[in-house]
Amino acid sequence: MSTPEIGHPLYPPLRPTVTVEELLAVRGTQPIRSLDDLAADTFDSDEELDEFLAFTCAERRRDVA
Repeated sequence: MSTPEIGHPLYPPLRPTVTVEELLAVRGTQPIRSLDDLAADTFDSDEELDEFLAFTCAERRRDVA
């Protein structure tokens, strides 16, 4: 196999091998231990959630028709 000519990028580009654990450590991420870790207060009220769900349902039906 020949070496690539200078000035032509390698495809795919060569990158250093890094493990998933190393990537997570660099970002300071922690494993998910319970569903409470995923909980978020996205909607201010139940009515706002209901409006969002109705909109999403209507949009899905619109795309099917």
